Amino acid sequence: MAIPTASPASAAVPGAALTGKIKDRTARVGVIGLGYVGLPLAVEFARAGFAVTGIDSDKQKVESIQQGRCYVEDVDGDLLDSLVRDGHLKATSEYAVIEQLDTINLCVPTPLRKTKDPDMSYVVAASEAAALHLHPEMLVILESTTYPGTTQELILPLLERGGLREGRDFFLCFSPERVDPGNPRYHTRNIPKVVGGISAQSTEIAVLFYSQAIDKVIPVSSAEVAEMVKLLENTFRMINIGLANEMALLCDRMGINVWEVIDAASTKPFGFMPFYPGPGLGGHCIPIDPFYLSWKSKQAGAEARFIELAGQINGQMPMFVADKVQAALNDRSKPVKGSRVHLIGVAYKRNVEDTRESPALDIMALLEKRGAQVSYTDPHVPQLRRDGGCLTSQPLEEAAARADCVVVVTDHTDINYAGLVEAANLIVDARNALKGFVSPNIVRL
Repeated sequence: MAIPTASPASAAVPGAALTGKIKDRTARVGVIGLGYVGLPLAVEFARAGFAVTGIDSDKQKVESIQQGRCYVEDVDGDLLDSLVRDGHLKATSEYAVIEQLDTINLCVPTPLRKTKDPDMSYVVAASEAAALHLHPEMLVILESTTYPGTTQELILPLLERGGLREGRDFFLCFSPERVDPGNPRYHTRNIPKVVGGISAQSTEIAVLFYSQAIDKVIPVSSAEVAEMVKLLENTFRMINIGLANEMALLCDRMGINVWEVIDAASTKPFGFMPFYPGPGLGGHCIPIDPFYLSWKSKQAGAEARFIELAGQINGQMPMFVADKVQAALNDRSKPVKGSRVHLIGVAYKRNVEDTRESPALDIMALLEKRGAQVSYTDPHVPQLRRDGGCLTSQPLEEAAARADCVVVVTDHTDINYAGLVEAANLIVDARNALKGFVSPNIVRL
């Protein structure tokens, strides 16, 4: 394939043609990765009037979008259907379409390996696909959470190996996704967007681009700053949740109600921000992102001690919950082995369908290892596929009445907690979902 060269117009004024297309909304927008981050972003730009093409190797997702069917809870299904029907949004699994696009957002997974180091295979694959079809006057933005330096050290060389140069022929930025699934107040459009480019021109063009569909855009001085912003945000939450979990462990040993302690501390009008303990961390961000920073710190010869310690504390919470269940059953003269334990909620957080890294999965495995018969209820997760097969969500009150112990793992708001308290013989509440209920059958975290 011949090495692409910049057009005379773009050579004279880099980014001029692209800027004009963004301003009049004729720029053809592409999003690689149509999951919880990519699909809402694609919908927002399509709603703003751009022609958007979503690219995903999962052909089921592509087919769903082509048929106007939504598979992400936070996206309005009727809106998606109308955007597909009027031609503003389409999907494909063919990466060659990138040649026809003016912008590309990379919204692919960035998991951790078992050794707690970053798995960049999805980012590399998406970047190589973009590089293969890169052309002059194109904007590429990485949104996948990663370690500081990824955009500069990993993505830039891949894109420049064909002969085009950043800041002259194409433009490269990092803008961290800030999706909060299940949040009724904040969504893609009204969460401020941080943007940092490899060059100042790239930052300027990306700010203009996002401003067409996002309410507020915040430029920073570099891609590294933008990358670190996301890690600080999630590390802040992870460490403070770790502190709350450690307080729960300490209060349990001392016979103190940790929830009452936090509520009382929250009355202080300054210098305190409440975080709450729970059965463990889940989702695609908080349990994973801080370890990107920890890994990068080691590369720089430094130790991220708070991150490592908080990770250890948070990681032991599923075991703590399993121990709570065992102790509660023992108090009823019942062994865990052979007991029927029913979990309320298997999603990683309230009011979402996402089970990635959910502590419920660890709690299930720990209880099953001790011989318990485990079932669950979750209105957002009708079926749960695991290595050992597939479980189906059970009707709440019937299952609770049959169980020897019920464990509230995820505090969905559409659970009938009054009916649960009335039906269940024993409840271990790991989320304080039963605050206000008084019953000798309730054991709190």
